[in-house]
Amino acid sequence: QVQLVESGGGLVQPGGSLRLSCAASRSIFGINAMGWYRQAPGKERELVAAITSGGSTNYARFVKGRFTISRDTAKNTVYLYLQMNSLKPEDTAVYYCNANGRTWGQGTQVTVSS
Repeated sequence: QVQLVESGGGLVQPGGSLRLSCAASRSIFGINAMGWYRQAPGKERELVAAITSGGSTNYARFVKGRFTISRDTAKNTVYLYLQMNSLKPEDTAVYYCNANGRTWGQGTQVTVSS
């Protein structure tokens, strides 16, 4: 079973940048689509961005032009990244990595505040 581990969250001021990483290990050859989701307090989890194994990307309207999703494979690990620029307070949430629509990481907190 695929294992996902996120990192890179933290506290950043409005207008700042963060880069999230997700390392996928175990049974990686079955991984097709991967994505980043987020969940703010009191709100449902929502898709932020997704990428297929072929590199096709899809972004939520609220992050287009600010966030960039990418992926890479090295040895026995698939790496998923989310470069987040021009961050806004409303981007504050727990960000989750997802593989094939069914495997989740533990989440990493992103807080945008002055």
